[in-house]
Amino acid sequence: MKALIIVDMQNDFLPGGKLAVQGGDLIIPVINGLQSSYDLVVATQDWHPKNHVSFVESHAGRKEFDVIDLDDGEQVLWPAHCVQGTEGAEFSTELDTERISAIFRKGMDWRVDSYSGFYDNNKQKETGLIGFLKGMSVSEIHLCGLAADFCVFYTGMDGIDAGFKSVILGEATKAIDQKGLEEKIKLFVGKGGVLL
Repeated sequence: MKALIIVDMQNDFLPGGKLAVQGGDLIIPVINGLQSSYDLVVATQDWHPKNHVSFVESHAGRKEFDVIDLDDGEQVLWPAHCVQGTEGAEFSTELDTERISAIFRKGMDWRVDSYSGFYDNNKQKETGLIGFLKGMSVSEIHLCGLAADFCVFYTGMDGIDAGFKSVILGEATKAIDQKGLEEKIKLFVGKGGVLL
């Protein structure tokens, strides 16, 4: 079975949000139109505590988008976004959520970021998405949402590692950095992923 995974279609990643992806709102009608083609639709949701390690506000003297070294690797410092219980963390009201069977929250541990819908970045904690999909006999995942070069990409890469055929739906995602996305898509396709 194929599943559609809608990645992080939250207000803070949309125009006017704290970490807006340019044109992110333009893919909402595309995602809404795709959903009826899938037997299973799930979503991921960034759900950070206020003091999250990825927030530039947690590091005195640092600027947005600086890259620092943490115990488990490099960390981009983002503006505070998708803080638990805030409007910015909510899904866009324009997103059709009626067909979403389950929502998997990520980035809840203040000590580690979580780009992938499957794991924290240090791969120490699972979100439960792998077990859910396998329990539903899913063999192929199709990914849409935000942002193509971060959370969509890392979810796709981890999906391959978990044994799923992994497909990124190009028309239903937008990137923060288009040049960076091109490099990541090469890695994704080289690992066996598919870009449609």
